[in-house]
Amino acid sequence: MKYEAMFNDTAWPVELNTDKNSALINGKTLDYDIEHIGTDRWLLRTGVHTHILSNLTRNGTVLEFTLNGQWVTMEVRDEKDLLLDKLGFKAGTTGGEGKLSAPMPGKILKVLVNSGGAVKAGNPVIILEAMKMENELKSPVDGTLIAIHVDEGQSVEKNELLLEIETIG
Repeated sequence: MKYEAMFNDTAWPVELNTDKNSALINGKTLDYDIEHIGTDRWLLRTGVHTHILSNLTRNGTVLEFTLNGQWVTMEVRDEKDLLLDKLGFKAGTTGGEGKLSAPMPGKILKVLVNSGGAVKAGNPVIILEAMKMENELKSPVDGTLIAIHVDEGQSVEKNELLLEIETIG
């Protein structure tokens, strides 16, 4: 499986072969062995080096853990995440909180909300057709819809402002 690990503002291509316990990291092959040694602890062996991995948490694509007692934070994206980014299917927000912009060029099929109405973060607000697929765009925040900048049937460009939401709080 192919991944991209973002660490210290550097993207590292990673390809794991779990059948052979090897990883191709930035073009270099690394053999590894990992052993679960406790509730939240793993022993990671790479060549002649041994590391203790613990306190692992995951929030979406962000991983946090300690490696030999040092905190590490990295973003790890898989092939699907990378493809969606390449095609412009990132979360449909640009320009700050409460603004929803088109993540890709397309046609507005349906506006699912009314101006002045309440919206919840994660709830669908617009259906955008792009590349012959219907894409549900979701509200980036909880709040009140204060402006709709598009009409059903309208073509939009990538990053075009679709609607604005006055955030709660």
